[in-house]
Amino acid sequence: MNDQSMQVSLPSTAYRDAEAFALDKRTIFAREWFCAAREEDLPEPGSHITLEIAGESVLLVRDRAGVLHAHYNICRHRGARLCDAASDARWGVKLDANVVSRGLIRCPYHGWSYGLDGKLLAAPEVSGFTGFAKDELGLYPVGVATWGGFVFLNLSPASAPDFTAGIATAAAHLANYPLADLVTGQTITYDVAANWKLILENYNECYHCPAVHPELCEIVPAFREKGGIGLDWEAGIPHRAGAVTYTASGTTTRAPFPGLSDEEKVRHKGELIYPNLMFSVSMDHAAAFVLWPLAADRTRIECRFLFHRDEVALPGFDPADAVDFWDMVNRQDWAVCERVQSGLSSPIHDHGYFSPLEDYSLDIRRYLADRQAD
Repeated sequence: MNDQSMQVSLPSTAYRDAEAFALDKRTIFAREWFCAAREEDLPEPGSHITLEIAGESVLLVRDRAGVLHAHYNICRHRGARLCDAASDARWGVKLDANVVSRGLIRCPYHGWSYGLDGKLLAAPEVSGFTGFAKDELGLYPVGVATWGGFVFLNLSPASAPDFTAGIATAAAHLANYPLADLVTGQTITYDVAANWKLILENYNECYHCPAVHPELCEIVPAFREKGGIGLDWEAGIPHRAGAVTYTASGTTTRAPFPGLSDEEKVRHKGELIYPNLMFSVSMDHAAAFVLWPLAADRTRIECRFLFHRDEVALPGFDPADAVDFWDMVNRQDWAVCERVQSGLSSPIHDHGYFSPLEDYSLDIRRYLADRQAD
């Protein structure tokens, strides 16, 4: 931004009102590519998980050829949930459903069965009736795309934006990192009393770093200088002399990822992939923050710490140096985000301001404007 003037933020209602959150669900989460899993979560044919996105239950499966498919978790016959262990547990029963060993998805209500690709295979006792069109009664599809080991889903696949184009910038910046060869060394899940947009804005600026993250600024002194506004994030952020990664000491015994440039071996990169993936990479590990917006003032954040599979396989592998440092920094962020959410809840606060040091935070306004123009 060339303009050095103060900029007005989104209205406070965008962060606190149920109506605004409902609009986000309709125009963002139900239409955009939503980061939902890692490919390692479905390690073999028949593996499956259920996920809730924008209030919709989604069934993600891997078929016998290793291909991922996603479907609305709804039978085409009468609309029963196909996989719903919580409902069974509530009533103390176990229904013959879910993804079963025969490599199919079976509805517990009337036994309609589907292939893992969603095609209807069998509908007991009704196949001969007039008007029964088997080929037209497959499961409702959900779009699936993968990048760097991440799985993205789209609830409106017929009108989904181009995935490759949307991921192109991040893919170019991180081209040398072996993202698909990374596996989860540890996961921490946080329940943060703050709006998802507020959390993304916080990630996208370092104006707050000197006050909120003194330990992080010891590793990256440049964060103390004008909020890091002059840093070249595409090239990577330099650490202090002798530091190469995000740990308390700035060092680690883990080897650098193969394929990195000399600069990438001593720098840190970060990417924000809208609407819900904050991704930070060092030379030896990555921190992936997957946001699950739950309400206007509540977001579950699944923080995965990713390491090269060869490092994880070594005897005595211990991710604690990176995990403990990130956990400290994360908690500082979540605490200050909750303070902001609490303040925004007051009717007297109509809107805030972005200083020129918070330029990247303005991205959320542009992102929403392109999708909520109506």
